[in-house]
Amino acid sequence: MKGPDPQRITEALAARFASPTRSTRLTVVLGRWLAVTFSVCFLTGLFSHGLQNPPSWMFFPTSPVWIYQLSQGLHVTAGIATIPLLLAKLWSVYPELLKWPPVKSVAHALERASVALFIASSLLQLTTGLINTYKWYPWPFPFRETHYWLAWIIMGSLLLHIAVKLPAIQANWNGRAVRRSELHGPERSPAPGHWSRRAFLTGVGVSTGAVVLTTAGQSFSWLSPLNLFAPRTMGTGPQSVPVNRTSEDAKVGALATSDGWSLAVTYKGTSTPFNLAELRALPQHQEELPIACVEGWSQTARWRGVRIRDLIGAVGAPPDSALRVTSMEPEGPYRLMSMPAEYVQDQRTLVALELNGAVLDLEHGYPARIIAPGRPGVLQTKWLQQVEVL
Repeated sequence: MKGPDPQRITEALAARFASPTRSTRLTVVLGRWLAVTFSVCFLTGLFSHGLQNPPSWMFFPTSPVWIYQLSQGLHVTAGIATIPLLLAKLWSVYPELLKWPPVKSVAHALERASVALFIASSLLQLTTGLINTYKWYPWPFPFRETHYWLAWIIMGSLLLHIAVKLPAIQANWNGRAVRRSELHGPERSPAPGHWSRRAFLTGVGVSTGAVVLTTAGQSFSWLSPLNLFAPRTMGTGPQSVPVNRTSEDAKVGALATSDGWSLAVTYKGTSTPFNLAELRALPQHQEELPIACVEGWSQTARWRGVRIRDLIGAVGAPPDSALRVTSMEPEGPYRLMSMPAEYVQDQRTLVALELNGAVLDLEHGYPARIIAPGRPGVLQTKWLQQVEVL
């Protein structure tokens, strides 16, 4: 019995899915946009990961104070923009996945493998990343580590795919160099029920712009009036600053409000306690600094308290010391925080006792918390218990 004719199957599929919204040129254009958003996500993600899990060579910039606010805002915004772009590209190329035979050669097999790996890892990365902005974790694996390694898989498979498809990319990079017959050029009207290539790209651009404009306001104040769908809104929460982790989540309410609370500053094996009155008796300074969280939201606020270098100086420690900071939280990945010397030396790094002109709210870390320029919010430790000079 004679099997199916691959040539006829290919021709039938080509006729069935023929559309101006499916062409090599269109795919290359969408690929360029995706290359930008994925690159922004990858580079800003590496920066955020390095701040939280620093390698030995890591450089810790404290200026400008909004460097992490900008970096992580770009990371989440570019990730959200990637979603409609990736869906549009999948729409433009999915008929290619149905061609017969599925594998024609070693090079073709490599191409298909790179596409499969890229699509699978990208969809998982973008889906879990978006859900993470809402602090919802319905999966059994650790998000941060998975997110980090998926980023490397995505970039590796993307580079492999580009290498395999480089001749087609080069041939279609410049629209003028491509024959109009291959492009379904503008002088041709699309078939009934089909969009033109230009209308499709316009729709993709408008959709991407819409999701960016209605979510990026959680990261960038000048867009906050348009923030309709992001999980955080600037100017909301206790003392007009949003909260990620509450005192109830952290199980610190009783300890943080105890009259017997004191902050232990440990240096050379000697622990010196500072109660709230003693901290307030030290020189107080006010700084305007952003709190910027890995989920993408940020808020600039006025913080007042003791410079961390003055606090450790009160027990005789040098200002270029590195610190280990402990929260009253009984458990959790950020109960312990390491602070490199760059932040200790910076005069804007505070043990904050007040926020926006009032005593620090319990949800913002009362009685004392860390606030430093250019650090992720998860490292701005709340509900301080100990500062250890290393």
